[in-house]
Amino acid sequence: MIACPALLIAAPASGQGKTTVTAALARLHARQGRRVTVFKCGPDFLDPQIHAMASGRPCQNLDLGMCGEADARWRLARAAADSDLILVEGVMGLFDGQPSAADIATRFGIPVMALIDAGAMAQTFGAVAHGLASYRAGLPFAGVLANRVGSERHTEMLRDSLPAGMDWFGALPKSSDSLPERHLGLLQATEIEDLEARLDKLADALAASAAPQECFLRGAVDLPKPVFFEDAPSPTIKPLLAGRSIAIARDAAYGFIYPANLETLVTLGAELRLFSPVAGDSLPECDAVWLPGGYPELHATALAANRTLWAALHTHADAGKPILAECGGMMSLFEQVIDKAGQEHHFAGLLPGRAVMQQRLAALGTQFVELPEGLLAGHTFHYSKSETSLAPLTRAQTAEGREGEAIYRRQRLTASYVHFYFPSNPVAVAAVFS
Repeated sequence: MIACPALLIAAPASGQGKTTVTAALARLHARQGRRVTVFKCGPDFLDPQIHAMASGRPCQNLDLGMCGEADARWRLARAAADSDLILVEGVMGLFDGQPSAADIATRFGIPVMALIDAGAMAQTFGAVAHGLASYRAGLPFAGVLANRVGSERHTEMLRDSLPAGMDWFGALPKSSDSLPERHLGLLQATEIEDLEARLDKLADALAASAAPQECFLRGAVDLPKPVFFEDAPSPTIKPLLAGRSIAIARDAAYGFIYPANLETLVTLGAELRLFSPVAGDSLPECDAVWLPGGYPELHATALAANRTLWAALHTHADAGKPILAECGGMMSLFEQVIDKAGQEHHFAGLLPGRAVMQQRLAALGTQFVELPEGLLAGHTFHYSKSETSLAPLTRAQTAEGREGEAIYRRQRLTASYVHFYFPSNPVAVAAVFS
């Protein structure tokens, strides 16, 4: 067993401030020279970017559905051996989803700090806290932190409403310092120009929020109690991509990349060559290409103008070399992309048809794909719909067995709305890129 202080930050619902508070906690402790490792529950791409900036260390995902328990177990064990503090940000409400943040907390014995938006309540705060703590038997519940509190008197009412014996982690005042968002979630970390200053300000507010005698937040001196994680070695991965180079689009238009995916490719032996289509980069010399998801529609003018890149991708595909295009990456390979304003943009044209942005969410959830190379887990989350004459190679399946996203293949080009989680089957990933 490996001991390391740990805390899971959860809430009754989305929009309560989990990401902001988790990032502030990470920054608060990292400023004291502590090695803080942050995890994000669920298949999120954006929050981990914020947490990596706050902690100065990579932030990875924990998802018992997409990633699996074994993957979560060894990543937690590795973090425990290399960290002074582990923070886990929950997803949605504490008990929302199957599996939920509560399932992760219970499975690995990570204490839950409930963050509750108290901006529009008083004594009901105690009832909500009691419900979160007692709804599920066996949940390791650590206490509560109030968010968006109006005054010292308001803080007193909230604290006095708590059931006897429930720990109080402090109260954060109402603030305009919440992190900026758009339709798929928070802005990407690189798009928030004053992110460092915001994180420091949030950490300062968090440090000042707690009564100095009561909890680990005080001055970033104390830590939560250690959690004992099972010692689980990382899986053995053969270097099946040794000697092969993979060009990866990575910029404001193509930023939806699981850190674990990059780690898996490196462990497989691949040489990673990052490039920026938005900046006008053409395709680097490579054996394979990965176009991740992101926001190509927001950078459509710059991308449509990068004809050198699209021509190079045509040459790459015609030579029978592998391309993996996920969600926004797939959108970019259609002949046209129609943005939310209805404006038409001409893109790569490797796939017939077009991608059309919608006003509402088109799909969301974990999906599993049986490719000729093997079974891969992944996640889909998009506001566009594709219109194409190309027949799917296969279709993904949801965890409940319903039909999911179409998977397209032309020669060695594989394209779909699914964001694959590479650690779910490194051998299959190696085959896709070989």
